[in-house]
Amino acid sequence: MPPTRGRPIALKLLILLLVPLLSLVGLWAFAAALTGGDGLRLLEINELASHLATPSERVNVELQDERLASVEFLATRRGADKLARQRGQTDRAVAAFRKLAKDQRKMSPEMRTQLDALNGKLDLLAGIRAEVDGATVAPLAVIDGYSQIVDASFRMYDAMVLVPDMSLYRQARAVTMLGEAKDLVSRERAMIVVVLARGRVEAVEREAFTGMVATRRLLYSQALSHLDGGLRGPYAELAASPVYKEFLDAEDAIRGQAAMNGLPATAATWEVDGQNLWAVLERDQGQAVEGIVARVTPAAANILIKIGVAGGAGLLAVLASILLSLRFRKRLVRELAGLRDAATELAEVRLSGLIERLRTNTRPPTAAEVAPLEVRTETSEVADIVRAFNHVQSTAVEAAVDQAKLRHGVSQVFVNLARRNQSLLHRQLLQLDGMQRATEEPEILSDLFKLDHLTTRMRRHAESLIILSDQAPGRGWRNPVAILDVLRAAVAEVEEYERVEILQPPRTALLGATVTDVAHLLAELVENATLFSPPQTRVDVRSAITPNGLMIEIEDRGLGLPRVELDELNDRLSEMPEFDLAQSDRLGLFVVGRLAARHDIKVTLAPSPYGGLTAMVFLPAALLADQPALTGNQV
Repeated sequence: MPPTRGRPIALKLLILLLVPLLSLVGLWAFAAALTGGDGLRLLEINELASHLATPSERVNVELQDERLASVEFLATRRGADKLARQRGQTDRAVAAFRKLAKDQRKMSPEMRTQLDALNGKLDLLAGIRAEVDGATVAPLAVIDGYSQIVDASFRMYDAMVLVPDMSLYRQARAVTMLGEAKDLVSRERAMIVVVLARGRVEAVEREAFTGMVATRRLLYSQALSHLDGGLRGPYAELAASPVYKEFLDAEDAIRGQAAMNGLPATAATWEVDGQNLWAVLERDQGQAVEGIVARVTPAAANILIKIGVAGGAGLLAVLASILLSLRFRKRLVRELAGLRDAATELAEVRLSGLIERLRTNTRPPTAAEVAPLEVRTETSEVADIVRAFNHVQSTAVEAAVDQAKLRHGVSQVFVNLARRNQSLLHRQLLQLDGMQRATEEPEILSDLFKLDHLTTRMRRHAESLIILSDQAPGRGWRNPVAILDVLRAAVAEVEEYERVEILQPPRTALLGATVTDVAHLLAELVENATLFSPPQTRVDVRSAITPNGLMIEIEDRGLGLPRVELDELNDRLSEMPEFDLAQSDRLGLFVVGRLAARHDIKVTLAPSPYGGLTAMVFLPAALLADQPALTGNQV
């Protein structure tokens, strides 16, 4: 009997599509509410502009005048009375600003942060004045000190003009940039006073002045590109006026003046040019600020009117969206959650356990291991997904079984071929040994020894295949073997054995059952050390007794490895690695890892002081025995 099909998911999707549509209406109403908040914030910004920005601008003007008077006094030591009067005006402006700022509560966190920063800069004003009075500061440092206070006020303006109306924001930001350009004109005027008092332009002053000019012109051009016609008109007229052109000529003259030359004849008008431009800039900046403030209230009122019209419809949309979402969410989530839990249990528990078991046992899976998924559902598409998962499970199980059989078969092929080669190589070694004993000619003995050494290396490679197949080589010893003989046997299986120096090991021995595996492990590490180090260098093999066993260090003088690759290799050596045919270039690494895991040996790679690597092999005490009376075992 075919399974009963539930309601099609297409119908549910149709209903679910209505939910986001209605939700969009709700989101629109929510956005309208946010926009209403933006309108109220515009009104608050209007109030902040009247009660905070205007007094702050007054402080800036007084600071700019005090900066000019301070530099003039510092450069000429004249105008002390003027400076004292200006400081009094600045103090009164600062006191009025701080009183109004203290009473303001409708400020954003960003603006509050910038206001605190401005107050912190204003606290430094007394120190700047003391340095000016004591003539212990350079004019450039005075200009920079006052500039930091003014810059802090502009950062407060930036936080205040974050209005939702992008057009209004661009205009307000442009007016703020014009204010910064105006302050740069004030700094340039102070620099002109210093230049005129000194009668020449120093290199450091010319560099600072050039930076001021470049920044001012950039701010001026950027601000004019964003201003609309109503606010740009006065500044466009100024840009074409003789006053502005004369000041530009003065800027260019100072920037091009060399330190060793005197001032040109036009220097007599530089100070007047700055004063003329300053008067026009103060007038135009005031008009621009008033124009921006006048635009805030109408923009806020327009936003609030739109919100009132859209509020009712948005509320209904929200209620409908919530009801439909709650109704269908519970049902669909229950079915999908059941499918998710079943699929997770299949992937993370059942299939994982089956694959792990097939690594060591290739018998067919039981009925419990391939039981189909069971998920309660009323949706036909979800039921189809469950059946698809069951089909995927069957396919995955079949593939895993086939893979396990293939891996087992390949392992057996490796073992059979290695056993055959091992037997032939053993016979070849016996025959070579007999030939060596039967001849006394040096040339023939040398060739026979080379063949014997080559055969020994071939035997080690054959044993590597046996080890990768998780089998034990045929060679073995019943009695303990001195550790010196084990080290010599390992080095004898390396091609460049002449480069290896075995330092005198401690008088201890290795249990006979582990001699073959330990010698093979050490031979792989020694061969790596010789392969990856220059041929003219040597490889040192040291060993020392520790409280828990024997430590053997194999140190080369090669190029070493990057830390990331070194950590990856140590991670692989810390546990028995699974042999991967795709990484056959790291065959020795797999062999070392298998042998180390078989006897609980710890192998670690570390940088060598000579620039290469040090392979540290720790043999636990359980593998060691007393030194035998006689050494020289044939391994």
